[in-house]
Amino acid sequence: MTVAAREPRQERSRQTRERLLSVTVDMLAAKGWSATTVTAVAEAAGVSRGAAQHHFPAREDLITAVLESMFEVMTAEAAQTLENLPEGPERIDAVVERAVSIYTGLQFKAALQVWAAAASDENLRELILPLEAKLARAAHKLTVAGLDPTGAHGATAHRLAQITLDLARGFGLADTLSDDSARRAQVTAAWVQQMKAALDV
Repeated sequence: MTVAAREPRQERSRQTRERLLSVTVDMLAAKGWSATTVTAVAEAAGVSRGAAQHHFPAREDLITAVLESMFEVMTAEAAQTLENLPEGPERIDAVVERAVSIYTGLQFKAALQVWAAAASDENLRELILPLEAKLARAAHKLTVAGLDPTGAHGATAHRLAQITLDLARGFGLADTLSDDSARRAQVTAAWVQQMKAALDV
């Protein structure tokens, strides 16, 4: 097979893999862990079961790849936000908004389904704990960098970043059963004011 012939095949394979990952996120968020099997994902993605199993032989392989992909997307988006932060007090608003968005979007809703299943599945828990810890570390690092770009506030900025992320996770949980956006906006605004006072911004 020529190089020219291999490249389209490799591109189709990559597109199939990306489609399977995308459908898995949607299915986890909308239908939950039990419904998200390799067979169901393949059917929803319009991919043969054999093609799906070529990429992901078992559901654990699929879920691990999805969580890794979600980590990459969320950290890339957070890093992009960090590069484009406004100056002055508005910086705090942007950092908190980004932190909240990490834990209230579709990706978190999907991850939450996996975490809930892992609570009673030791093998799954061992699989996802390192990925969850990786996301938590990255989110904390990026939040600290946004709140305290010069490092002038040291431990205070670290504590405020952790509280912000804990608050954001709580918002994410509250938003899974009903639209919590109105209350979330009020609480977020109050927290931003507390942060500005604590950081003297």
